[in-house]
Amino acid sequence: MCGIIGIVGKSSVSERLIESLKRLEYRGYDSAGIAGVVGSGVERRRAKGKIKALEEVLAAEPLTATVGIGHTRWATHGVPNVPNAHPHKAGKVTLVHNGIIENFAELKAELQATGRIFESETDTEVIAQLIDSRIAAGDAPLVALKSTLDRLTGAFALAVLIEGHDRLVLGARRGSPLVVGEGDGEMFLGSDALAVGPFTNRIIYLEEGDFVAIDDDSSRIFDADGNAVSRPVKLVSASAALVEKGNHRHFMVKEIYEQPDACQHTLTAYLDAVSGTVKAPGDFDFKAVERVQIVACGTAFYAASIARYTFERLAGLPCDVEIASEFRYREPAVTPGTLAIAVSQSGETADTLAALRWCQSKGLKTAAIVNSHESTMAREADVLWPTHAGPEIGVASTKAFTSQVTALLALAVAAAAARGRITEDQEHHLARVLLEAPRLVGESLDVEAAVTALAPKIARARDVLYLGRGPMAPLAYEGALKLKEISYIHAEGYAAGELKHGPIALVDEHTPIIIIAPSDALFEKTVSNMSEVVARGGHVIMITDEAGARHAPEGADVIIAPTCDPLIAPLVFAAPIQLLAYHVAVQKGADVDQPRNLAKSVTVE
Repeated sequence: MCGIIGIVGKSSVSERLIESLKRLEYRGYDSAGIAGVVGSGVERRRAKGKIKALEEVLAAEPLTATVGIGHTRWATHGVPNVPNAHPHKAGKVTLVHNGIIENFAELKAELQATGRIFESETDTEVIAQLIDSRIAAGDAPLVALKSTLDRLTGAFALAVLIEGHDRLVLGARRGSPLVVGEGDGEMFLGSDALAVGPFTNRIIYLEEGDFVAIDDDSSRIFDADGNAVSRPVKLVSASAALVEKGNHRHFMVKEIYEQPDACQHTLTAYLDAVSGTVKAPGDFDFKAVERVQIVACGTAFYAASIARYTFERLAGLPCDVEIASEFRYREPAVTPGTLAIAVSQSGETADTLAALRWCQSKGLKTAAIVNSHESTMAREADVLWPTHAGPEIGVASTKAFTSQVTALLALAVAAAAARGRITEDQEHHLARVLLEAPRLVGESLDVEAAVTALAPKIARARDVLYLGRGPMAPLAYEGALKLKEISYIHAEGYAAGELKHGPIALVDEHTPIIIIAPSDALFEKTVSNMSEVVARGGHVIMITDEAGARHAPEGADVIIAPTCDPLIAPLVFAAPIQLLAYHVAVQKGADVDQPRNLAKSVTVE
């Protein structure tokens, strides 16, 4: 959720860089900096903390430049301090970066072996060093950028200055958004329309894999293969930029596409990518916990239900997950040593808040997993465990859901490490797996074309069944909920093993059966359930990976998601079910962002 701004201007840009960064403060950050072309070089000004601290640095050391870049950083690799603050510099290259570079350690070792010296602990500096190494070898700026992008694994948005090319700013995006703004004799780069909103209303939304060069009055855009491409210019009012749909038809699909960023920024609260360790914010000690009780409603309940498998299997912690409205009225028996966790996007959900307060009245330690960090739950719980999804406008939750799953999975790993259930090497491995999640969630969005083609078939159905095993069972419940919420088609999710205990009576040629089946340890069991459906004439839609697709029954429609570790499969397989619900609702002409009878936050009983 870091903020990026780049300006090729006609006049001094320092004040405008600061103005833009202030508009991006809502994203959260712990340091800020700007850089500008001064004479024959590039100068930087950076500060730990808020933009006010950066303004104090600039007051003492003004930066007069007409071309510059700026950044608000949320620490991922390395502590929040000035050396780790952006922009980063290596030789002739200065850049800012949103995202996580998964293979930074290998690239850093390779560069150090050639004699390159690093100034920071960040993954970002690797990018600057790589580009500079190609510049030093004689590559032109765009060639150096492209060769560097081809070596990066992970998610990123970049803005780059190169000494000797004084009227040029380069940009690139993969997994993290980036826009181009067209001014009058000026050009802009930004992490979203809000960043460039004070300066222009003419916005170009770069597509996945695009990279770009902007100068005084033009942009040259290239796709991931290096082919020159044209992207449409859209008019965006500055006042609407914060809640602007961007290059999307609805807020819901925009927020589905924001999930790699939301996942990445949530991870930063729980994972130290440099040390490969996973922690519970607030220095929480899981060794003192004997049992976990999670309370939530709706989509948050399904996120918690997914995490239950990991808390029990990995951390060895008994974990109960209960709908908050039921929990608060049934006078549950709780025991000392129980940790009560409330999960809510808004932090104001009435039933969940009441359940949290009831647990506190019984003397339990409490935690709140919320996206609104000043909410009532955040203030009243003993410990805040944040998600960083950013504003979610669509009523049907998408990125808030995956951010909750991200936080809960990371907490389960942290609990396993604290309780001695996994070795240090296993913790490092699981940390790397979690770091892969933003990239793989981004890749899972590539199923959209396949999902769009299937949507008309499902839109004609009166009833739809979703099936899954293990953590995919709660994901099946969530998939059914999404379809119900926005398309108004009756849908039910079931644990696949329950099929023969009743739901199989509903199977006929008119009832689509959506089976979520990654090729994991339970895959063969799920295939058996598919066979039962096919034998009764059911229409199977199988959401799986490449290995699983080879076992798809004849006549089934197959949606292929990226292959991934089972730990993060609920994150990677979430986007396909969300996109399926979205496109079915669009087919039916439903009000996707504001479905009937629903509110974003349920603050009454």
